[in-house]
Amino acid sequence: MNYATLSATISTYLQNYETDFVANIPTFVKQAEQRIYNAVQFPSLRKNVTGTMTASNQYLAAPDDFLAPYSVAVIDGTGQYQFLLNKDVNFIREAYPTVAATGLPKYYAIFGPRSAQPTELSFILGPTPDSAYSVEMHYYFYPESIVTASTTWLGDNFDTVLLYGCLIEAYTFLKGEADLLALYDGKYKEALALAKRLGDGMDRQDAYRSGQYRQPVN
Repeated sequence: MNYATLSATISTYLQNYETDFVANIPTFVKQAEQRIYNAVQFPSLRKNVTGTMTASNQYLAAPDDFLAPYSVAVIDGTGQYQFLLNKDVNFIREAYPTVAATGLPKYYAIFGPRSAQPTELSFILGPTPDSAYSVEMHYYFYPESIVTASTTWLGDNFDTVLLYGCLIEAYTFLKGEADLLALYDGKYKEALALAKRLGDGMDRQDAYRSGQYRQPVN
């Protein structure tokens, strides 16, 4: 389902084609996407980037679209990956109280906004890098909304949960009847359960490791 189809379907379900309502459909869709993306960890929400640490600089800029880390790894001079442990800023400050304590970083923590870009985050490393090491990061992010992208992984592969999520937001905007809102909410929760089965279940196992699914026979 692309955005044009989704938008038309929302209006059709709710039988509302008023200008003010249609103008707010992009907001309904983005709110529904955010709700879904924070409820299910689809692989499409994971991004991988590489970069370079700066020698004698204990801070590392986070990607602009960074929301939460999955892993951070330093690549040493031999090409080996050394995965850093996620700690609190207080731990790193206590373990490495001076910037002069340099070496191959072992820990990282989300430090806070960058001074130059107060809306973006940065990491603090411990110890301070003693060389310009390469770094690889896997992190959680919001993919581009279907509103601007027209087509997305969610719209192509799990449009049911997206549609009912949008209907909840749209019908709330209309201050609709409680029983119909409850119906949409129930349909959304059914679709979300199936989405979680995929994103948090099937996408995280295989038949070799976990065995194939088997229905018990009475």
